[in-house]
Amino acid sequence: MHKFMRAIGFSEYTDRKKLKDLLKSIVMNSDERAYTLNEEDVMLGEFCKSFAPGMGIAVCGEFDEDDKFNYEYYYPYLKGQGVTSTDDVSVERHAAKESYAGVCDDINVGITLIFYLQNMIPYVNAKYAGKLPVRGTTLTLSALSLGGTIMMPIKKDEFQKSQVRKESMNRSKLIVAARRGDEDAIEKLTMEDMDMYTTISKKILKEDVYSIVDTHFMPYGVECDHYSILGEIVKMEERTNELTGEELFLLTICCNELTFDVIINKMDLFGEPQVGRRFKGFIWLQGRINFPVE
Repeated sequence: MHKFMRAIGFSEYTDRKKLKDLLKSIVMNSDERAYTLNEEDVMLGEFCKSFAPGMGIAVCGEFDEDDKFNYEYYYPYLKGQGVTSTDDVSVERHAAKESYAGVCDDINVGITLIFYLQNMIPYVNAKYAGKLPVRGTTLTLSALSLGGTIMMPIKKDEFQKSQVRKESMNRSKLIVAARRGDEDAIEKLTMEDMDMYTTISKKILKEDVYSIVDTHFMPYGVECDHYSILGEIVKMEERTNELTGEELFLLTICCNELTFDVIINKMDLFGEPQVGRRFKGFIWLQGRINFPVE
């Protein structure tokens, strides 16, 4: 069973026969279906079934010469809301199967974001039609989590919040300039990092690390689309899996100036989530490229 099925309320689906019946039901009674030809003229198919608003399971595979669908793989998904990033996205196919990873160099995070591409069919369709690269695309990120902790926020007044926003904007401008080869911007960023390291090294002797670090977004483990995050909860909803009845938390997180949705099973969350508090946990990052309407 896919490890992150638990995040959308399928913690009891550990039996292979039970899972096989579920996937067969999804193909037969899907809410959304999509088809396209790949570069080898093979017809690809994707069948999606929602079990709560915006979240469900996608079953992917190929059609043979007799138009019979051959299941290849499945994955749980969460459709995020809004636009997370407007930066350019590149896409690479996974080696073992017809699935794709997206890569985005968002300046706010400081690292290269790698995510599992949700809308594989539109991308393959555009690639097969020779329409790549597509201009004017945006990116909507979402994430599934198997474990998280709710933490209290760092107390800040309005002046401190304003200073943080100002410093973040200035740093973003410096990063953009540094990418263009501006040596002065590179030098300023280097000096800022050195000053920050010195300040943190002094504070960490007397303060807890999470009273200093307000938010973080870091790679976790050996899989490139898994991350450890710490971010502020800006919105919270409760969802219920319509098939299993398991209760879930849908959290909208602001982390390193990125805003995206995270789904987690109530059983896997330690603490009481509320707007303004912080979520700390491990996530599987997914993303959907929003192609412009022609």
